[in-house]
Amino acid sequence: MWARNRGPKILRCGSESAGLGGAVILFRDMDAKDLKKAAVLGAGTMGNGIAQVCAQAGMEVVLFDIADAPLQKGLANIDAMLAKGVARGKMEQAEADTLRSRVSGSTDLAAAVAACDLVVEAVPEKIELKQSVFTAVEAAAPEGAILASNTSSLSIDKIAACLKSPERFLGLHFFNPVPIMKLLEIVVGEQTSESTLVCARGLAERLRKDGIVVKDAPGFASSRLGLAIGLEAMRMVEEGVASASDIDTAMMRGYGFPMGPLKLTDLVGLDVRLGISEYLATTLGPRFEPPQLLRDMVAAGKLGKKSGRGFYDWAE
Repeated sequence: MWARNRGPKILRCGSESAGLGGAVILFRDMDAKDLKKAAVLGAGTMGNGIAQVCAQAGMEVVLFDIADAPLQKGLANIDAMLAKGVARGKMEQAEADTLRSRVSGSTDLAAAVAACDLVVEAVPEKIELKQSVFTAVEAAAPEGAILASNTSSLSIDKIAACLKSPERFLGLHFFNPVPIMKLLEIVVGEQTSESTLVCARGLAERLRKDGIVVKDAPGFASSRLGLAIGLEAMRMVEEGVASASDIDTAMMRGYGFPMGPLKLTDLVGLDVRLGISEYLATTLGPRFEPPQLLRDMVAAGKLGKKSGRGFYDWAE
């Protein structure tokens, strides 16, 4: 059992408790079915995917970004995913139109989160940035809102250190592409309340994801294991053991992986994997030290699919 309720006790609407410093803190239990409106912060690949699945679950969604250009690109990506679903017979056009009508965009953070029951952050993997975002979110979002980070490796407890109410905060780590991948990693911090965890489990079911619960540890479960395989695959390329495509084929045909570790690295982004590797090397030791090949490719601008070139040529 995870240790819980170390912060102010979460109470039902209308009840109150003396919280930290003697201040009166009001909270309400939140059930996943009660989540009516969500804000997703960051309109990039992960953010627009999270916004789409929340809309598919019946929520009204505000997709936020700091500038209009990335926001519009994120909304366009949702349009493209829905159009693809219609073209492949996965949904009717009327259903796609209804889903799209639930998603709006904003470049005003306070306005985006003001009436939301759920706020999911999907900004770049920099802990200071995430803390600054959640400081602003906590000041503007309703007191009962669930706050979550999509971080793939950073400490939930360190991010939560900026919050006055860390008991309503946890990690919700989605996987790319979000509308397709079935896993949702629920990361529990030291002060995450049992009520928040229960709501997160219910949310996973509502989003039609398989939710797994892990404690706040470097790399959690998925990033730690996935990166270990990816780094070893890179070392094999570096040493000339086999080509990237043959290594990927070995893992797909021999071990049943749906995608090889090097193609997955291209989709995630070599720069993203380098950052995670460097972080895990400082927390878990030299076995996660990034190969020189990875450093060289990132320095050369070979970041994977988003740059057109990584372990594979994506120009075609």
